[in-house]
Amino acid sequence: MTLYLPRHFEQNDPTAWRALMHAHPLATWVCVVAGEPVINHLPLHLDPVRGKYGTLLGHVARANPVWQSAPTSSVVIFHGPQAYVTPSWYPTKRETGKVVPTWNYAVVHAQGLPRFIHDTAELHALVSRLTNRHEEQRAQPWSVDDAPPDFTQTMLSAIVGLEIEIMQVQAKFKLSQNRLPADQRGVMEGAAQGAQEDRLMAQAMAKVLPGLDRS
Repeated sequence: MTLYLPRHFEQNDPTAWRALMHAHPLATWVCVVAGEPVINHLPLHLDPVRGKYGTLLGHVARANPVWQSAPTSSVVIFHGPQAYVTPSWYPTKRETGKVVPTWNYAVVHAQGLPRFIHDTAELHALVSRLTNRHEEQRAQPWSVDDAPPDFTQTMLSAIVGLEIEIMQVQAKFKLSQNRLPADQRGVMEGAAQGAQEDRLMAQAMAKVLPGLDRS
């Protein structure tokens, strides 16, 4: 697994990249099968205590041929906050004019080979866990057991469970670490007044640039 990763953008804190994976579970899963990339997009849940780096849990449609493949490698990409950065946010623009636009973003790449799950009881436990993870904040959370048992069994027969034990992680948080503190502060303040994606990016910057005044 190779990612262009300048040292100042490298994120080695497991707490940070696990938080990104938890907050942005819809991932891009890329497998190499017979020399060709096979791409799927699916929500994945990180079990942080299974394996050195954790294990990803999810499922695919049984109609999806990916579960019948034998990938030689696979990587899951989690996309976190991202937003365009205008040079107008930099004090350096007013001082020298020597600035250009860029894009700030945070991503996590998790490499590991899949294990596919067909056992009905194991599948039921898996989808229950995934459902509970996304329903837990609701006032009236929905449960798998709310559906009729025969319907649930029919739905379970239409999916294949997925586990990917993570063997390697690379996290890139490109959040203006290479700019002067004044420019960093300008980006945070400008982004904080923007659209939702801009504000999320500003919040991410505040977590990795602790020396800035966040008031």
